[in-house]
Amino acid sequence: MTVVSRSRRSGFSPTSAADVPRGFPSVIGLKPDLPGHIPGVTPATAAKLAQLGIRTQADLVLHLPLRYEDETQLTPIADLRPGVPAQVEAEIVESGVQYRPRRQLVVRVRDDAGGDLVLRFLNFYGSQLKQLAPGRRLRIFGEPRGGFLGDEMVHPRYRLVAEDDPLPQAMTPIYPTTAGLSQLALRKCIDLALSEADLAETLPEPLRGKLHLAPFADSVHLLHHPTPATSLAELSDREHPAWQRIKFDELLAQQLSLRRAHEARRAKTAPPLPAKGTLTKQLLAALPFRLTAAQQRVWREIAADLGEHHPMQRLLQGDVGSGKTVVAALAMLAAVENGHQAALMAPTEILAEQHWRKLSQWLAPLGLDIAWLSGSLKKKDKAAMAEAISSGRAPLAIGTHALIEEAVDFSRLGLAIIDEQHRFGVRQRLTLREKGVNPHQLMMSATPIPRTLAMSYYADLDVSVIDELPPGRKPVLTKLVSEARRDEVIARIRDACAEGRQAYWVCPLIEESEKLQLQTAVDTFERLRAELPALNIGLVHGRLKGEEKARAMGDFASGKVQLLVATTVIEVGVDVPNASLMVIEHAERFGLSQLHQLRGRVGRGADASACILLYAHPLGETARARLKVIFENADGFEIARQDLHLRGPGEFLGSRQSGVPLLRFADLEADADLLEAARETAELLLKEYPDVADRHVERWLGGRRELLKV
Repeated sequence: MTVVSRSRRSGFSPTSAADVPRGFPSVIGLKPDLPGHIPGVTPATAAKLAQLGIRTQADLVLHLPLRYEDETQLTPIADLRPGVPAQVEAEIVESGVQYRPRRQLVVRVRDDAGGDLVLRFLNFYGSQLKQLAPGRRLRIFGEPRGGFLGDEMVHPRYRLVAEDDPLPQAMTPIYPTTAGLSQLALRKCIDLALSEADLAETLPEPLRGKLHLAPFADSVHLLHHPTPATSLAELSDREHPAWQRIKFDELLAQQLSLRRAHEARRAKTAPPLPAKGTLTKQLLAALPFRLTAAQQRVWREIAADLGEHHPMQRLLQGDVGSGKTVVAALAMLAAVENGHQAALMAPTEILAEQHWRKLSQWLAPLGLDIAWLSGSLKKKDKAAMAEAISSGRAPLAIGTHALIEEAVDFSRLGLAIIDEQHRFGVRQRLTLREKGVNPHQLMMSATPIPRTLAMSYYADLDVSVIDELPPGRKPVLTKLVSEARRDEVIARIRDACAEGRQAYWVCPLIEESEKLQLQTAVDTFERLRAELPALNIGLVHGRLKGEEKARAMGDFASGKVQLLVATTVIEVGVDVPNASLMVIEHAERFGLSQLHQLRGRVGRGADASACILLYAHPLGETARARLKVIFENADGFEIARQDLHLRGPGEFLGSRQSGVPLLRFADLEADADLLEAARETAELLLKEYPDVADRHVERWLGGRRELLKV
């Protein structure tokens, strides 16, 4: 198997802490690591390194450069080109502090060929004035530009040298760093680690040869200290064989750790919940519709898992409106049939309440008590619900984060269901699971996960996909309309409501923001009431109290309100079949998954439906790309694939909270072939070289293995 990959990443960021690239441990939303003991590193430096997620020598070895600077050669001052970084060697002719237009240190230098260059320091220490005295010889690296006094460099990097000081033999690496940790100090730490750390091979030679991968030790040495003969273009684009090895190893560590998590889960004991066909059959007989073939297939997969003696951990994904809730209902009934409780947790009160109403409609006739818990409940009502759950009187519980409050105890929790799982943090998901003894867990998502993402980040989960919509669902017509035609859109709403249909008007903000200059929901509500006086118009947003939200949504569902002005609180969990028109204002400000979710709120009834995306000029390149994708595609999986390309994996995973270590070097789309090879290699290593697999995971993840998805 030959591994060839072309990465689309190119260029590097500046080296300030704010510019550390996506995926580095210091910026993935996790608490900074505590300092570790690294030989040869002072406690103060160790604390700075910990802010970058570096706790061991192995972490230092894998803290790879953002970019490189060529200090292997000198450029005569006369040959400098504006904007092209270069290194010169020259003697200080004069230096001093100038006060116009502001206080600054100005140093004039001259090289051996007689070329003059000005060095300008806008921020400087008094010691620098003494250090940069006439007669001193400097080696200077910076980006020249034209100035009032001729060619100049502003805040160049420099060091004092003697006339015969040798030039470096390798490119100078520039690393991601943090405040108070200089490049020089970081380089010293990394060079010490390279000389002392265990760089032994973790790929058995037959495997490495089959994969055509470079040796690990050679790869890290070259990436930290590339020779002048190394192609900087290949290094920048991460196409060099050394980068291929690093990206493969990173993907391999991820696959190994997730598979180990999968094995550990299967070693645990869970209460088997085999489908007994009593309550589940009653529900299927009472439903006013038949399950689609996809729903039936998915239910069989979940039922088989529930019957096992180890905890199920399955991701159920399906496009908007594909019918995941009824499958969740069947799973909950399977738990009840076996004398256990089931809980369903949703991220927003509107979504949780929608589940509660729908499940109550289906399951209450079967004689089951369903507890409802949310933060907006009165203290007395919340206590009553908590008592019903702890006593076991309510076998089913539905709610928001209120379900995981300390006061809520379950009698015999056998199944935990988490809807829109990527919106919850790792600790929140784990807390719900800890309410029982190794309960089965079903996670649901209406944001389809692209194949490469599922292969990479969900390798420890079993995945079920509902890949067909219920019969009768009509495609939603999507239109892109400039805000200059707003009056035409309002007329369209007037006509639709006059014909007995209902509409949504979605706004992105509640309060005014000078920075974004967006219409607010409140302002839009008042304006539409003035322009459409014949219509009953409702308003719902996240700042409303629970009962006010419920009343507004109830009035819309009953038809009392014809036009609902809302923020993205209606993104999920709202099902009003008579609503056939949606307007999304400032659509260019929304993400692709949000636009797709919102569009899915219409098209749920018999009438033809439309979604109008109102956008403002000028459109940026990314916003234009998003609107083009949503306009041209109705398939959630294709939208998700293109969203992954535009935004990266973090948004799909809820990365800031997911608990999954993000990839620092590999690119899921560009390196899909490396990912496939890493999956196959992980399986082989675990089977034939388990000790090697342990060493590989330890090198790459160290103490961060606890971050794996729960």
